[in-house]
Amino acid sequence: MKKILALVLAVMTIFGCTAALAEPVTLVYAEVNPLEGTIVGSIAKFFKEKVEELSGGEIIIDIQASGVLGTEAQILDGIMMDAGTVDISRISAFALTSYGCNKAKLLSIPYTFVGREHFWNFANSELAADFLNEPQTVGVPLRGICYGEEGFRHFFIKSGVEVKGLEDLKGLKIRVSEDPVMTGMVKGLGATPANVSFTELYGALQSGVVDAAEQPIANYKSNAFPEVANTLLLDGHTLGAIQLVITDMGWAKLTEQQQAWIMEAGKLTQEYNAQIVQAAEDEVLEALKNEGCNIVEVADKAPWVAACQDVITSNTSDQAELYATLVGLQ
Repeated sequence: MKKILALVLAVMTIFGCTAALAEPVTLVYAEVNPLEGTIVGSIAKFFKEKVEELSGGEIIIDIQASGVLGTEAQILDGIMMDAGTVDISRISAFALTSYGCNKAKLLSIPYTFVGREHFWNFANSELAADFLNEPQTVGVPLRGICYGEEGFRHFFIKSGVEVKGLEDLKGLKIRVSEDPVMTGMVKGLGATPANVSFTELYGALQSGVVDAAEQPIANYKSNAFPEVANTLLLDGHTLGAIQLVITDMGWAKLTEQQQAWIMEAGKLTQEYNAQIVQAAEDEVLEALKNEGCNIVEVADKAPWVAACQDVITSNTSDQAELYATLVGLQ
């Protein structure tokens, strides 16, 4: 066997084929949340598996989870500065808004998606491809691979503060991402938006720096927030739309065939996400109930939508036709 291998290597060297035995390309994948117990963690592991399987080991995905490479904003800032630390990242779909991707903003507008099926109608439409390509059209050095979702986002409130409905949010300090849509939504609901890093949020809730925050159900549990904020208010204000992105620097490391494998793995990952998300979310919610979490259902969302009407209108008026198309996909 050794003689055969040596002969093959000799022939490959003669004909200049030794490149076929080159070291695999390693792409660093950044994820803010833990791999275990989260929908985004399952997505990361599935994507890694499919890329390495499709490429026959030519591409290795090195997942760096639990925020070890920074917050989502820090990761994106690094990408903009061509830091080269991250090649692929799972980001909130609206995170690119502050970098000039105006279409992305529409995915974070409160109460846009009436249900999970509505979002997947979008994610599997031609409209989604247009949204994914937006960074390339505005000069942002990354490109979209695929869309996904991690469940609707809900408010959770620190222990000791009683919240039963919309009126009880008035005056609370609520941590949200620092962008006009999310901060405007909180103000519309009568609360005060607070700027706290996600990595510092547990301590901020524990110490009373903030009274509440919002996350998808799985992230709420996996980050141990029920320990310090045991009330979960199921208002479903925004769907946790996400996307996988690859930097221009990461893309340039790949051959055309390798790029095709990345995109194929993204397609498969999007399909996988759609298959698992409902059951995964239901399982987490049931576990929270069994562990004594105070679950507050919101039966009528009409007052919530009305309270957010100003922020909805002001953030969609410049793209009214496109937003109407998005809403009409339900």
